[in-house]
Amino acid sequence: MNQQTSDDILSFLQAGSITAAAKAMYISQSALSQRIKRAEEDLGTPLLDRGSVPIALTYAGEKYLEAMQRIAGITTTLLNELHEIEEEERGRMRLGISLQRGMQLLPLVIPAFVQRYPRVRIDLMEHGSATLERMLHDGLCDVALITTEPRYTDLKYDLLETEEVVLIASVNSPFAQAHEDQQEVPITAAREERFVSLQQGHSVRAFQDALFHRHQMDPPILLETDSLEAAKRLAAEGAALMLCPNVYVTQSPEVFQQVRCFRVKDISYRRHFYFGHRKDMALTRFMIDFRDLVKEKLRSAAKEAT
Repeated sequence: MNQQTSDDILSFLQAGSITAAAKAMYISQSALSQRIKRAEEDLGTPLLDRGSVPIALTYAGEKYLEAMQRIAGITTTLLNELHEIEEEERGRMRLGISLQRGMQLLPLVIPAFVQRYPRVRIDLMEHGSATLERMLHDGLCDVALITTEPRYTDLKYDLLETEEVVLIASVNSPFAQAHEDQQEVPITAAREERFVSLQQGHSVRAFQDALFHRHQMDPPILLETDSLEAAKRLAAEGAALMLCPNVYVTQSPEVFQQVRCFRVKDISYRRHFYFGHRKDMALTRFMIDFRDLVKEKLRSAAKEAT
């Protein structure tokens, strides 16, 4: 079966005869008759009742024409959908992500995304999660990967991962050696230890301050930094202890090998990592695929860490 044959039959029906149809199609009557005849031979059944006056479709011809018209409709729909996909594969995505998360995730996600969508431009915006959340709310960012507690009702927060805050110490530190048989310690066990701390404004710093206050602790702070990467590396070198989201350790193989991670007793604090966007903004296909790709890479990283 082919679309040409159905077009020939449609022309025949509209014209009322093979002669008139051939004239309308600017081909000879014999050429049109031969094309229909070949189709009948291929199908093994006549499509035209040449004994009737005027010539009409056989029952098989009617079924053939109906089927070809359905196929033509499906083909048109498919071509329209492919055109939409082609259009959606072009575009721009204003992506917000924190510096630390960007350093971890983007090398895993971007190459696969670019291979799938080579004509999509990514405008990267690196800020803290609170700033990015506000940028989403203000329409200054399309999508963002943020660690926060939802504050805006006009935003949609798709949960990507739940992070646990752990206490990390160099494997060679006296603290790690003193607790080598323990997976979990009370925070008061580190009362006399030095800490490297993130600066005010970071969610982990807020958790740390509240934890120390609750247990009436005032440990010496070796260094305050805005860089989570620098802080965890100082801890890995044995300079101080640190309270750190576990994913920043487990997904950094070189750091993971240098530290012990201790769960902190009697705390239920978890950080939630979201893919955020405005509810009134329809996500494009490439934005949805980017979100799903991030989820896939996070799952893979979690499996490798266990």
